[in-house]
Amino acid sequence: MASVAAGVPQPAGGVQNSAPLPSRAVARAFSIEDLRRLARRRLPRGVFDLFDGGAEDEATLRDNRAAFERVRLMPKVLVDVSQVDTGTTLLGAPSAMPIAIAPTGAVGFGWRGGDCLIARAAQAYGLPYSLSTSGTASIERIAEAAPNTRRWFQAYILKQREFTMRLVERAQRAGYEGLMITVDLAVGGKRERDYRNDFAIPFRFTPRNVFDCAQRPTWAFDMLLRGMPVMENLVGITPTATDTRGIASTVGRNYDPSFDWSALREVRDAWGGKLIVKGIVRPDDAIRAAELGADAVIVSNHGGRQLDGGVATLDALPGVVAAVGQRVEVYVDGGVRRGVDVVKALALGARAVLIGRPTLYGVCAGGEAGALRALEILRSEFVRAMQLCGVTSVAQIGPDLLAAPAALRVSG
Repeated sequence: MASVAAGVPQPAGGVQNSAPLPSRAVARAFSIEDLRRLARRRLPRGVFDLFDGGAEDEATLRDNRAAFERVRLMPKVLVDVSQVDTGTTLLGAPSAMPIAIAPTGAVGFGWRGGDCLIARAAQAYGLPYSLSTSGTASIERIAEAAPNTRRWFQAYILKQREFTMRLVERAQRAGYEGLMITVDLAVGGKRERDYRNDFAIPFRFTPRNVFDCAQRPTWAFDMLLRGMPVMENLVGITPTATDTRGIASTVGRNYDPSFDWSALREVRDAWGGKLIVKGIVRPDDAIRAAELGADAVIVSNHGGRQLDGGVATLDALPGVVAAVGQRVEVYVDGGVRRGVDVVKALALGARAVLIGRPTLYGVCAGGEAGALRALEILRSEFVRAMQLCGVTSVAQIGPDLLAAPAALRVSG
């Protein structure tokens, strides 16, 4: 377990000594929002909006964050918090914090090789890392870049089902311990920022976006001279984009809307490792996932990028926890920006949180140093929040820390 002295949090494994030194701007980023602003300054608008945006009016995107801001804590006092233990277990194995890296696609458009750099940062901090089907690094390349990282592979179910199953087999051969099936994406969401920016993958320059890219010459020259990244796991399936208004990623045109519970059972039977079901917000769906044999469910609405008007994940969390009890581990993602958010999620019943945009902003702001800085910020804040709440271990974080309205949500 990761025990730290007050105010002296250090990454796990002693890896950071070999990590690149951060730029002055990254080193002076004191919050995830600071890293977000740095990423916004560095990237063309279309690329930044691809990562930052949500569906339609972005109401769910905003509410994911607002849900954390609505929760208030009731800290304990006069507790010796000179030493705190941030460690826990996820899927039966150690994690230095109750945090895992969520799958994020197209990372290489923000920083070349960014998928591998985030995986290396996860390795440095002793956290599980999830690779997206639509990542810009292959299953095998991530395994080589971060061989000591606990790796989970997130699979989209594609119309060419046999292609999906070949990816699953590759993940198994490459030593990925967990398979994460995304179930909230029967069709791609309507992300209007991408339409307005003429952003599509495969990327192409258009009269509308060429001026945008020219405003970021360092980014543009790198992409022009070395070529645009590709979604390496999807080579052989993703068609050439012919309609930039269609969807940011052409993989969206390959989602299988017929995928159902019986098909998920087939995947469960074919996979020999841990199964994580991502995209659950309803208690009855969580029960079905548990009965099917899932080891964990992630309360997720895809970061507000699919159904606009869907429930905030933190608001959905207590109902899912109450429904499945201890039968499966329950994680939550969407809107986590502060270390205290981890405390709030655990107090509401989550086993862990998954973070996507925080490390994405970090890597886009400063490469590996930026990804490490994002995790440093969250870990430092998490330790401080535990100390100020009067708890010395993750196991002590429970509903008794919640102020009355949130506590009522847990029990009712």
